[in-house]
Amino acid sequence: MISIPAIKPNRPIGVFDSGIGGLTVLKELVDLLPGEDMIYLGDTARVPYGARSPETIIRYSEENVLFLMNFGVKLIVVACNTSSAIALPKLQRKFSFPILGVVEAGARTAVKTSRSGRIGVLGTEATIRSGAYAKYILTLNPRARVTAIPCPLFVPLAEEGWVGDRVAKLVAERYLQGFKSRSIDTALLGCTHYPLLKGVIQEVLGRKVQLIDSAVETAREVKELLDGTGLAREKDSGRLRFYVTDNPDKFMRVGERFFRRPITKISKVSLR
Repeated sequence: MISIPAIKPNRPIGVFDSGIGGLTVLKELVDLLPGEDMIYLGDTARVPYGARSPETIIRYSEENVLFLMNFGVKLIVVACNTSSAIALPKLQRKFSFPILGVVEAGARTAVKTSRSGRIGVLGTEATIRSGAYAKYILTLNPRARVTAIPCPLFVPLAEEGWVGDRVAKLVAERYLQGFKSRSIDTALLGCTHYPLLKGVIQEVLGRKVQLIDSAVETAREVKELLDGTGLAREKDSGRLRFYVTDNPDKFMRVGERFFRRPITKISKVSLR
């Protein structure tokens, strides 16, 4: 296990993702913890992780953690669903400071929310193939009935900003028809891009289906951890720094749609 010196409240929070989508997690963290310094790493040179082997995803994730450790982070949020599903357990065993993912937080809330135990999970092909959400939901509620559907076209729709037009609705109707036949009452957004499509997903599923945003639930768990361990930083406003592994132009242009605020202080870095 790789350890670090005693953790202090004034240290920053590290957040990493394979690209842009993790900015929806960062947004929720900033909204809930405005006094915290945060460092975001987007591994844009190697996105998407979903097409990689588990061994490669684990290696990339470890390299991301090692980069963020250079800033003396007090905890790390794995904002990538693929990394959370495949690499998180190994990261938690290897490093001796808190590392949280987006899978468990969302799954816990979905189980608490569902009245019937019929839960739908939307995600990328890699996340759904891993079975991570379904496994954790069934650990919490063995009687749950989980329907998991990959929705790969939601990612380019979100990045293009096509989130409320006819194209987005047609794609959502095609993907989500399997949920309607299973009578789910709770749908878990298992990809960080999907909150941008929350409106059209809700429209297609209907108001009786509760949507669970893993980004929101992860931010709440981070706050609970900081408050419970005395690591919360009491300041009016924190500093944000952004790092990417490829040209930052698209990240800045598209990322502001995900982050819903200006992105500044961005640098290109190499993880090798």
